[in-house]
Amino acid sequence: MTDKTDFKKTLDAYQAKRGQFRIVDVRDMQYLMIDGHGDPNTSPAFTDAVEALYPVAYKLKFASRRDLGRDYVVPPLEGLWWAEDMDSFTVQRDKSRWSWTMMIMVPDWIDQDMFTAAVEQAGARNRPARLDDTRLGTLSEGRCVQTLHVGSFDDEAEVLAYLHHEFVPGNGLRMVGRHHEIYLSDSRRVTPGKQRTILRQPVTIAAASSA
Repeated sequence: MTDKTDFKKTLDAYQAKRGQFRIVDVRDMQYLMIDGHGDPNTSPAFTDAVEALYPVAYKLKFASRRDLGRDYVVPPLEGLWWAEDMDSFTVQRDKSRWSWTMMIMVPDWIDQDMFTAAVEQAGARNRPARLDDTRLGTLSEGRCVQTLHVGSFDDEAEVLAYLHHEFVPGNGLRMVGRHHEIYLSDSRRVTPGKQRTILRQPVTIAAASSA
C-alpha cells in the first residue's frame, strides 16, 4: 500500500498561524484553474467553477495512485481575487466588482496528458457546466506574506487592511500579483465563525524613495 502525501502537512506554503504575518517564499505550483467574475455568493459561474474543479481533481488523484503508485490527499480549494480598486476588498467589500480564479493544486508529476484524460472522464456522465473552462496551469508567486484568518469571509476586511496598509509597507515591501486565499475548512460543514482561511499576498521589495 502506497503512502498518501498530504501537501497541507508537507509544504511550508500551507503553514500559517492566526495573528502572525509571515514572509514566505512560495515555489512555483501547478493548479487546476477556472476564471470568473462577480459576487461568489450569487454568481452561478462561481458555483459551476467549483463543481467542475473537484471531479477533475479526484480523477487525477485516482489516476496517480493507479498508474504511478503515488497517492495524495486532494488539496484544499484556493482562489485568486482581484479588482480595479483593491479597497473593494478592505473598505467597501463590493463583491460584484471582484474577479477570481478558483483553483485546486495538483502535484508536479501530473502532466497535460493525464489532465486531458481526467477531463474526459469527468465529463462522461453528469458533465459539469464549466468543465471545458478548466485548465492546467502554473502559478509563480515567489515571496509572499500570509496569515491564518479564523472566522467568516466577511470578517477578513480588518486583517487585509492591516496586511495591505501596515505590515507590507512597514517591512519595506509593496504588493504585486493577486490576493490569494486557501480554504482549509469546508464551508458546507463548518460554521462561518470557525472557518480557517490562509490569506496570502505576493510582495516585492519597495523601491527606495528619492531624496
